[in-house]
Order: sequence, then structure tokens, then C-alpha cells
Amino acid sequence: MELAIDTSSNISSLALSHEGEILAEFTWQTAQNHTVEVMSHLDYLLSAGKVTPDSLEAIIVAKGPGSFNGLRVGISIAKGIAFSLGIPILGISTLEAEAYPFAYTGLPLCPIHKSGHSEIAAALYQQRDNEWHCWKEEHLITVEKLCQEIKEETLFCGEISPDLAKEIGQNLGNRAIIPQAFSRLHRAGFLAVLGWQKLNKGEKDDLTTLQPLYLRPPHITKPKARTLP
Repeated sequence: MELAIDTSSNISSLALSHEGEILAEFTWQTAQNHTVEVMSHLDYLLSAGKVTPDSLEAIIVAKGPGSFNGLRVGISIAKGIAFSLGIPILGISTLEAEAYPFAYTGLPLCPIHKSGHSEIAAALYQQRDNEWHCWKEEHLITVEKLCQEIKEETLFCGEISPDLAKEIGQNLGNRAIIPQAFSRLHRAGFLAVLGWQKLNKGEKDDLTTLQPLYLRPPHITKPKARTLP
């Protein structure tokens, strides 16, 4: 039994699976209180799936890029459960998990995450000859530069606002395929399926070294210097 956790955006999701087959899934829009929400929804999910914690055999977690606080909470919970149960843990790129549902198309897949500072987080994946490939790992790039690099019909997925979709369409025309928003929704079920495939190949992370994937250091406001009275 595997537990998948995705708290990398304002849409959070949990899934229970058995060898990659989804048994139960819960997806919701977070109110920025990930710790309380994840644990309460996890209790509900285990109850709905009639699963006890000691039945879990692996933890799969989205490691980013994404929300600084969301990733920190999700990975902390995942590591805590894996440690307490003595089971493997595997962190998977949020962008890869967003691209994987569209693997069946055979097209180049470009998942996108908003990053601020006029940049986006992007990567490039493709299913070819029944093999899942990462052609370009997660990186920061401007929309203009990304569009200049796209030379063939490509499917865009992930966090794509209407304005961003319009900009990509204007730059690439028929080379850009952007599925409707509902089909791009974060779902831990896809994370679970992808994670099981990787676990089945022997992939796993070191519990002590697994960290969130941040492409840019979080913005931390320095405290103002105190002045003597």
C-alpha cells in the first residue's frame, strides 16, 4: 500500500494506492493551513479506504517546485510517517507529476509553475517507445525565452493562468496545445501511479537528505535594525 502526498500548490491532494492502483483519493483547495488540513484529511482517507497506517509500505511525495510552506509541510509529514513506520520514501518533481497524466499523447510535455519575478518554472518530458523521458530538468525561464525554444507541437500543462495561456498561444500558435483547466488539476493519484513505477524500479530517497526542490531561495524579510532610545 502506498500513500501519495502533494502539497506543492494551493490545490492539495492525497491518494492511497496498491501497486499503483488507486484505492482512494482526496483533493481540495487549501486554506494555507497545510499541517492541520493534511493530517485531518489523511485520517479521513485512511478511514474511507479502510486502511490502517501500519498497512502503508511506501510514501510518495511531491517535492517541488512549488509553494515554500506547502512543500515544507508536505515533505515533513511524509518523512515523519516514513520514519515512524520504517518504510521507503520517494520524492518526485511536481512538474513531472503534472506532465505524467498526458504521457499517452506521445507529445513533448511542458509543465509550468508560476515563480514570480517575470519567470516560470518549467521542464520537458515525453513518453517515447513506451519509455518515460525527461528531456530538460526543472529550471527557471521567461515565457518569451521558453516559446523561442519550442520548435514542435508541444502540450503545456500545470499552473497556466488565462493570461499565460493567451501569451503562449500568441507566440506559438498551433504548436501549443493547452488542455482545459479541469484536466490539469493537481491529483495525487497520478503522483501515486508514477511513484509506484519508480519504486518498482528500485528508486527511493534517503530519508535524511530528501529536501524540497526550490528553484529560487524563499524571500525572507530581514528584521529592521533596532535603534537605541
